[in-house]
Amino acid sequence: MSLKKSLLEHKLRVLIGLVIVVLLGAYWYHAKASADAPKYTTATIKRGDITSAVQATGTINPLTTVAVGSFVSATVQYIFADYNTRVKSGQVLAQLDPTYIEAQVLQARASLQNAKDNLVTLAANVQADNAALAKAQADLKYQTATAKRSQDMFTAGIVSTDANDLTQSTLSQSQANLQAAQAQLQQGQAQLQQAKAQVTQQEGALDQQLTNLKYTTIVAPIDGTVVSRSIDPGQSVAASLSAPNLFSIAQDLTRMLLNAATDESDTGSIRVGANVIFQVDAFPNEQFRGRVIEVRLNPTTVQNVVTYNTVIDFSNPDEKLLPGETAYVTIPTGYAANTLEVPNGALTFKPTLSRDQQQTLFKQYNISREASTTHLGGWQTVWKLSPTDNSLIPVAVQTGITDNTNTQLLQGDAKEGDEFVTAAQTAVVAAARGGPGGGGRGFGGPGR
Repeated sequence: MSLKKSLLEHKLRVLIGLVIVVLLGAYWYHAKASADAPKYTTATIKRGDITSAVQATGTINPLTTVAVGSFVSATVQYIFADYNTRVKSGQVLAQLDPTYIEAQVLQARASLQNAKDNLVTLAANVQADNAALAKAQADLKYQTATAKRSQDMFTAGIVSTDANDLTQSTLSQSQANLQAAQAQLQQGQAQLQQAKAQVTQQEGALDQQLTNLKYTTIVAPIDGTVVSRSIDPGQSVAASLSAPNLFSIAQDLTRMLLNAATDESDTGSIRVGANVIFQVDAFPNEQFRGRVIEVRLNPTTVQNVVTYNTVIDFSNPDEKLLPGETAYVTIPTGYAANTLEVPNGALTFKPTLSRDQQQTLFKQYNISREASTTHLGGWQTVWKLSPTDNSLIPVAVQTGITDNTNTQLLQGDAKEGDEFVTAAQTAVVAAARGGPGGGGRGFGGPGR
């Protein structure tokens, strides 16, 4: 082979090698640039139906629950009702030992009889005092007339001074006797009134003991079902401080209440009369329906979380649902048919731009302060991609109700079929890690 031909062949090989190196370098640069460029996930605006709802948990309770207690202290003698017993108003639930109360009734009756006997005696004494007063009044009248005659005769010189003085002294004694009889009568009348009051007091004490004896029989105050019993035969019931709770009776289990704890941010959208759907663990494949009857004003605060009690009324004709069960409640708060829907991811997406860059874009595309900052009136900022350079463009939209997946689009520079950014991600390709050779291998070693 000639020297010239050999040089031409080596030159061709070198040229081909340089071309390969240039191509590999261009590929590596392009791969690295593509890996560093942000990639976005988008979602399409479409039409559909949106139902907004409030989610909460609550407890099922009877419509009315009455706690049956004991007014007296005694020992439980008999029990005639147990858990789940259906009772009628006035039906005997339990019997307390009446022995001690019966003894008190006998004592009260004896005290009453003693007071009545004392009243009869004092009434007789008052009658005797009246008679003594009448006798003293008659004697005074006679002595007054006698003293007047004696004084006239003494003036005429017929009666001696001694005889006249004796007559006047007798008159003074009759006057004193009359005053004493009057005082005795007044004292007797006062004792008689006191005896009458004592009789009334003893009658009240007897009525009290008879009432206590009646309370030793525990009866049902309403028709219903016994849901709890807290006593056993032989147990002592002490009612000295407060009435102990012996039974709890649910009035009607065919109509019940659901008390749901709703967050304070949801109370503004809950309306009285709204239809409610709820489920319980006992019947996971069934849905039950009720109606909101009130949102109680008394807040409950637990670890700085404020909730309000939303009361839901529902029918339980088969008595399938039991008191105390936990219910998972859905309260519809709004409905929009065939409306534009924007995915919630587009509303929560925040671009990785500086504050100054965002403010520049907001000013360039006339984004209002409500949409960019305050969000008053439901205005939000969403982002779409420029068709030319794939850059982010802000769009102001006004939103309505949401179902926690999509949100109603009321107005704004958006129409059906538009795509908005929901997330951003940066893909790292193997060429960017391992060099132009690709495959993730560096310096001939296997990559992990």
